[in-house]
Amino acid sequence: MTHGTDKGRRYHRGMKIRFCDDLGDNGFSWIVEEPMTRTSHALAAAGKVWLVDPVDWPEAIDRAMSLGRPVGVLQLLDRHNRDSAVIAERLGVPHHRVPATLPNAPFEVIEVKRSRHWQEVALWWPERRTLVVAEALGTNPFFPIGNDRVGVHGLLKLTPPRLLGGYEPERLLVGHGESVHDPGATVAMRQALSRSRLSFFTWGLTLPIRLRKAKQRE
Repeated sequence: MTHGTDKGRRYHRGMKIRFCDDLGDNGFSWIVEEPMTRTSHALAAAGKVWLVDPVDWPEAIDRAMSLGRPVGVLQLLDRHNRDSAVIAERLGVPHHRVPATLPNAPFEVIEVKRSRHWQEVALWWPERRTLVVAEALGTNPFFPIGNDRVGVHGLLKLTPPRLLGGYEPERLLVGHGESVHDPGATVAMRQALSRSRLSFFTWGLTLPIRLRKAKQRE
């Protein structure tokens, strides 16, 4: 079953997309197989569904609708437009762009950064011990250093969002790369935050290596 029509769709059939990070009745994620590995999420609770930074993939949208009634599309980063506006219009739900609050939602909104050139919020879902971070943290090869599982965005390594370290997620969902789903999620996140400034120069020196790894995904 396909919800909506082809009108307004921005899905490009040439993209390689797959499901990942299955949360059961609480949602799932889907990832574009490209150097930046854009990851989108569907989060479900109490018969309601929120789409987070979505790329318009019909299979994912249909699957999300099977989890409940859509109530909003959440854009956690100002420049993460992706297909949020198109999907929100098609589904007839609000498009929340870098929201300060989300009434009637199970998520706490965390202000990660709010400046002229970077506006980002994260979501904390306490009932599910789930933290959703769009850009400040990632698992894509551009983010981590060495064997780390999580890394801080290169432009934030000298000023990492340490307030995220106050949370203890069992699931860390990110906007670039596959998520971390195990008791080590908190340790991996805090390690990335604590080592961020020290690893800045190493990150820069090894950037060409990580660029090659990212290219291998194409």
